[in-house]
Amino acid sequence: MAKRKSALEHLAGGRTPHIIHHIPPGAPGYREANGGAMVVSSPAEVDSLVRRLQPGELITLSDLRSALARRHQVAVACPVSTAIFLNMAARAAEERRHHGEDLAQHTPWWRVLKTGGFLNPKFPGGVEFQAARLASEGVTASPLRRSLAVFDFESRRPEDGLETRLPLD
Repeated sequence: MAKRKSALEHLAGGRTPHIIHHIPPGAPGYREANGGAMVVSSPAEVDSLVRRLQPGELITLSDLRSALARRHQVAVACPVSTAIFLNMAARAAEERRHHGEDLAQHTPWWRVLKTGGFLNPKFPGGVEFQAARLASEGVTASPLRRSLAVFDFESRRPEDGLETRLPLD
């Protein structure tokens, strides 16, 4: 049986973004693309974009997808792969932390929220850990509908397009 890859190995896997010009009906992103093309990013590209977030800046997964779509000049970024790659980046950052690497060098995955400003229970350590990381940057998460959310997340979005902070390949 093959050894399971670590998140760091997935991140460094060499996968490159690619464009899907004809999205099959019923596929994730089909309706949203409205006949346009969709980018399937890469773990490294998602990681690079999230690394550009400054302390106190917050985005949603939808904001991240929009930045990827603008970066590749397509209608949408794949909702499924983007979420998976974001989770890989978060897990890789936590692997680095467990190896003793400097926290300042890690991908700030805790700055990415779900739609509506909700914290993500699928991130490493769950919502409590994400809330603690946000609190260390002066961001407060409060209970909302049985979950934790950041109420002022919209005012904390970056003023520029996140994709402009990353040079094109």
